[in-house]
Amino acid sequence: YPRSIGGILGKWSMLVLVGDMHRDMRVISLNFLSHARLRTHLLKEVEKHTLLVLSSWKEKSTFAAQDEAKKFTFNLMAEHIMSLQPGKIETEKLKKEYVTFMKGVVSAPLNFPGTAYWKALKSRCTILKFIEGKMEERMKRMKEGNENLEEDDLLNWVLKHSNLSTEQILDLILSLLFAGHETSSVSIALAIYFLPGCPQAIQQLRVSKYNQ
Repeated sequence: YPRSIGGILGKWSMLVLVGDMHRDMRVISLNFLSHARLRTHLLKEVEKHTLLVLSSWKEKSTFAAQDEAKKFTFNLMAEHIMSLQPGKIETEKLKKEYVTFMKGVVSAPLNFPGTAYWKALKSRCTILKFIEGKMEERMKRMKEGNENLEEDDLLNWVLKHSNLSTEQILDLILSLLFAGHETSSVSIALAIYFLPGCPQAIQQLRVSKYNQ
C-alpha cells in the first residue's frame, strides 16, 4: 500500500503499525476470531449473506462479480464487527461513505477540495463518528447492565477485553473493515473469473449443491 494510506486509515491501523504494537493489535483480532467462533458464528453468517446476495439476482440477468462480492463482504464484515444488518438505513449510509473512502485509499494524496483523497478524509471522519457513536451506546449500556446479548461482535469484545484507547479502537475497527472487505471481495471475484477454466471445480460445486 502507498504511504498515504496511513493518513486515511489512521496511525493505529494494523496496516501501518510495526513491532510490538502491531503484534498486540493482531493478537486482539485473532483472539476474537477463535476456531470455535468461526464454526459457531462466522460460517453461519457467511451462508446467510451468500443467500441474501443470490436471492437479489434476477433470472437470466447479468451482474458484475466484483460489485456483488463487495456487497457480500461489506455486509458480512459490518455485521461481524458492529452487528449492522444489511439493508438497514444506517448500514446503507455507512456503505455509501465507505465507497467514497475506498476511492481515496488508492488515489494520489492530494489534500485539497474536490480530490478523491480529500473526499476520503471527509468520509473517514463520518465513519469514525459513526463507530464512536456505537461505542458510546455500548459503553452506556454496559455501565447500566443493560447489554444487548445479540451484539456479540468485535466491537463488544474489544470494549470488554482490551485496554485500547478510543482512538486505537476506532483505527482498529476501520482497518479491519477495510482489510476484510477488500481482500475477500477481490479473492471471490478472481475465483469467479477463473472458475470457467476449471471444469472439475465446477462439477464439484454442482455435486456439492445437489448433495445438500
